[in-house]
Amino acid sequence: MFQGEQFQGGVIRRAPQQPPARLRAAGRLACLAALLALPLPAGAQTGMQAPSMLSPDGFVPPMPDARPGQALMTLGARFSGGEGKPIQSGLVWRILSESVDGSAPRIVARSTEPRPRFTLPPGVYLVHAAYGFASGTKRVALGPQGITEQIPISAGALSLAGSIGETPIPAGQIKFSVFVPLQGNSEGRLITASAKAGELIRLPEGAYHVVSTYGDSNAIQRADIRVEAGQVTQATLHHRAAQVTLKLVAGPGGEAFAGTAFSVLTPGGDIIREAIGAFPQVILAEGDYVLIARQEGQVFSQEFKVESGRDRDIEVIAR
Repeated sequence: MFQGEQFQGGVIRRAPQQPPARLRAAGRLACLAALLALPLPAGAQTGMQAPSMLSPDGFVPPMPDARPGQALMTLGARFSGGEGKPIQSGLVWRILSESVDGSAPRIVARSTEPRPRFTLPPGVYLVHAAYGFASGTKRVALGPQGITEQIPISAGALSLAGSIGETPIPAGQIKFSVFVPLQGNSEGRLITASAKAGELIRLPEGAYHVVSTYGDSNAIQRADIRVEAGQVTQATLHHRAAQVTLKLVAGPGGEAFAGTAFSVLTPGGDIIREAIGAFPQVILAEGDYVLIARQEGQVFSQEFKVESGRDRDIEVIAR
């Protein structure tokens, strides 16, 4: 016979079961709320804990879940200046402990969460938050009661693109270099040399010099751009260039000779680009050029002009 069952008059009668303590507590809470004419807290009917309240600055205060002998450090970052909006992504956190013997601080914790929570022994720590090429550091004292800190970072972001007239340049054909100007030198310090179109480049607030390279020859544009804290600056650099296909043929419209060595020169004789093949493709800035083709010990040449946005074949007649 199961526990809680009674045998009476040939019929098994089950004693009424008491509701679980969790439900009884929820019921008492509901009665109390009704008596006080207050709204029932969220989750009370199911026995779930009501959501924790956010602090006025939007960060979750430390909760008492640290292990014995340790305390909870809750962190967040915000853009300095302006509205001081919280940073929601792109952060890399490093927590360094200060030593008593004067040795260099060592990293004791890391995170890539926007609002990480660390459980650490009470003490003095250096909190470093990296946001792309920008960062913020703060020295904090963690006590047994825990701490919540916000790290201000003076940073924004830059998103770059390129175009020929109104036609966007495919991301795979263009790259960007970003420099910090120094003492009159626009390319004083290199930040990145291979940024892609549409990529979000996180940078400290300030002025930058951008060099856009379309293809791998001389189609280059430059611009001075300022990044504001807490904002994404979008910039499109407009190129005047075109893609040409180089060919050595026996006659106009003829089949291209394989294994031809090409050299593209300026009218003054400076080499711009060299390539080998039947019909290599080259992106060139708008202007005048001389094409040299070498095939089986013979040399042929052809002058040509590049017009912005006009992709075409450049044929050298083997005569």
